[in-house]
Amino acid sequence: MDEAAVRDHLRSVEDPDLEDDIVSLGLINDLTVEGDEVTIDLALGAPYSPSETAIAGDVRTALEAEGLEVDLSASIPDRDDLTTDEQVLPNVKNVIAVASGKGGVGKSTMAVNLAAGLSQQGARVGLFDADVYGPNVPRMVDADEPPMATEDETLVPPEKFGVKLMSMAFLTGEDDPVIWRGPMVHKVITQLTEDVEWGHLDYLVIDLPPGTGDTQLTMLQTMPVTGAVIVTTPQDVALDDARKGLEMFAKHDTVVLGIAENMSTFACPDCGGEHDIFGSGGGEEFASTHDMPFLGSVPLDPTVREGGDEGAPVVLDEDDDTGEAFREISENVSNNVGIVHRRAIPNSTETPPPVDE
Repeated sequence: MDEAAVRDHLRSVEDPDLEDDIVSLGLINDLTVEGDEVTIDLALGAPYSPSETAIAGDVRTALEAEGLEVDLSASIPDRDDLTTDEQVLPNVKNVIAVASGKGGVGKSTMAVNLAAGLSQQGARVGLFDADVYGPNVPRMVDADEPPMATEDETLVPPEKFGVKLMSMAFLTGEDDPVIWRGPMVHKVITQLTEDVEWGHLDYLVIDLPPGTGDTQLTMLQTMPVTGAVIVTTPQDVALDDARKGLEMFAKHDTVVLGIAENMSTFACPDCGGEHDIFGSGGGEEFASTHDMPFLGSVPLDPTVREGGDEGAPVVLDEDDDTGEAFREISENVSNNVGIVHRRAIPNSTETPPPVDE
């Protein structure tokens, strides 16, 4: 079987999100045939995302059915062809910023469970707690081991639940307030990202501070952010501030991967009834109004608070319904990271439809 015949067989493999076959979408970077052995490099950029895992599986199935031995790899040309010196974060494939327009909506909880959820999918993950004024991530994963310094004055991050961690909390006293002006924030954020030995990561999740201040601007201006997740609660006040966050990312041409709603409803353990303490459906309506993907909603559940206080992210509890809500959000985020990359492939023959969440 020659290359043309292989490509013809691969037209049976459809991208489940872009609704066309992978050949027409230009998702084959390279293809070589030597006898019964086929080597293919696919334009897939979101490791362990359900959609891209399915695409790779369908490619393998389609060709193995023809008696071929398949060797698959994946890369994004514009991203993975850069040299180490040309990259701000060498060997980090995707940077996901988790943001909120206001405090108190559970942004750090979402970031921690997103990172742990991506790691649970099989990905190599880092979590950078960029909330310099209120760094809570180490407590939320029960990480009390500080980063180790190397001879080159770089930092080796500690690891919990398969996630590499870096936080301002590692570098200050437990009760010491951080009272800094913008230039100092810029310097420290840059150091805490570029001087850390992150190693090879599929995803680096960044927990931004609430609002639209110096830290957010520094991150967006200096780091290759793949996309952002905006966290809100259903109530109108939170949605008003989420809108400001959306505008901030738009001004910096940063893709918004979707809206995640926290504290969506409260299931009373005594009466069994559900109570919409912060309203109902606001996050999903907000996403629809602004033509953004809705990533999912997480209920107001004591197990989330307990997991945060005890350093055990609820997403890792496979028997917990709220953990399942976080797992769904993690899968949707990784799927949407993949969509961002695949939509940008220059060989795409047509404009794909919007994400159907």
